[in-house]
Amino acid sequence: MNNIKYRENGFTLIELMIVVVILGILAAIAYPSYQEQVRQTRRANAQANLMELASYMERYYTENFTYVGTQGALPFDQSPKTGTAYYNIAVNPAPTAVSYQLEATAQGAQADGGNCDSLTINQTGATGPAGCW
Repeated sequence: MNNIKYRENGFTLIELMIVVVILGILAAIAYPSYQEQVRQTRRANAQANLMELASYMERYYTENFTYVGTQGALPFDQSPKTGTAYYNIAVNPAPTAVSYQLEATAQGAQADGGNCDSLTINQTGATGPAGCW
């Protein structure tokens, strides 16, 4: 009788389960970090859009010597400018002859109940809330 041992190739169920557990742990750590990175990227996009609208407001003031009349005339009212809105942008409160405040309010998944759900910028360039810009 020939005692040749055959080597079997493959994975055992235990080895496969260890890999699945390790992948689960990595996913549990990586996914929340990814979500926070996406949230910060969307916030940066909203900040850039607020800066662009602040420039628009200053151009309007240069031509008309007032900010009154800009409330319904903004070139866009959401961030990003097209597609799913993660921030709605408005002049809030209504602009006066010498002042305005632009406000971007987080929508949907972007609104996490934190301090940065509402971003603002005014005619002096002051931004808020602190720590969000």
